[in-house]
Amino acid sequence: MQTVKTFLGLGSNLGDAQTTFRAALDLLAERGAAQVISVSSLYGSKPYGVTDQPDFTNAVVEAETRLTALALLRECKAIEAVLGRQPTVRWGPRLIDIDLLLYDDVNIVDPELTVPHPGLMLRPFVLVPLAEIAPDLILPSGVSAAEAAGAMGSEGLWVVEGRKWHQ
Repeated sequence: MQTVKTFLGLGSNLGDAQTTFRAALDLLAERGAAQVISVSSLYGSKPYGVTDQPDFTNAVVEAETRLTALALLRECKAIEAVLGRQPTVRWGPRLIDIDLLLYDDVNIVDPELTVPHPGLMLRPFVLVPLAEIAPDLILPSGVSAAEAAGAMGSEGLWVVEGRKWHQ
């Protein structure tokens, strides 16, 4: 299979997010799941859904993969498990969350996977870091990531660490 560009969302509100995110990126490469191309700054945000929990740290990763979207999702879930993610309530506290946001320009609706991610256009903690690393990327809505992030705004987000955190 040829290489496909993909974007992954990372989130955490338990433990040391920066260390956990680095480990996740290392495992993506070690397992042959994806090659990281670019990583956003780390952004802090208030919890979404279940609000009685610690603030989240979020980032977006641009990567290339030779895996199918479903195989990449399964690798991401396996990496979450290796790093110690325990099942909890939806939108509850988590050590690591790896979401498949975009997989090239492919649309997928499957019981196990929906791409583009259904929350992509609704969440500033995804759009703002996505626009940081791929401002000219045209989203399924037909606008660029920068335009979508600008329209959404960044209220409620703060930079935790600049783009060099992963090095």
